[in-house]
Amino acid sequence: MTHILIGYARCSTDKQDIAVQKQELLRLGVSADRIYTDKGFTGTNRDRPGLDQALAAVRSGDTLVVPKLDRLARSVPDARAIGDSLAARGVKLQLGASVHDPSDPMGKLFFNILATFAEFEADLIKLRTREGMAVARAKGKLRGKKPKLSDRQQKELRRMYDTGDYSISDLADLFSISRPTVYRTLRRQPVTSVLAA
Repeated sequence: MTHILIGYARCSTDKQDIAVQKQELLRLGVSADRIYTDKGFTGTNRDRPGLDQALAAVRSGDTLVVPKLDRLARSVPDARAIGDSLAARGVKLQLGASVHDPSDPMGKLFFNILATFAEFEADLIKLRTREGMAVARAKGKLRGKKPKLSDRQQKELRRMYDTGDYSISDLADLFSISRPTVYRTLRRQPVTSVLAA
């Protein structure tokens, strides 16, 4: 019975290139038609179609090959769960050029260290993203979505609504906006003096 190498590669955004990881997997002996990929999925997201296909493709005696552990998982519990599940099925896990042996205490320690670093790196990315957004917000560069209507249009919409001559649907058609946008605009704008008269 032949033992097969199944490859898995992942990148977090659609803009990133997965070619380098694929080249590494080919160099490690995985055939091109046995490489499964995920683009636009973070390692902390466990629901990945490419990963699911790769895990379904491996059988007892096969080896799942990933260029680095952080491509497989970005948290210690996930890395352990995947590693344990593969070991229970008799599937080997190869990280780059080295095969992970869960029965070897040193191998287990090394695997856990790699998983911890992968999780730490993911946490750092989240932290840097939050900090970057806070700085951008403080500089006024990060704002919510711009209102669909100018201030003048919003006031006019409110005035027209307050006359009682226009329904929400009429206003949505007149201003070429959705009904929810009409409601949001009315919540933001104070009642006009038409009603008070």
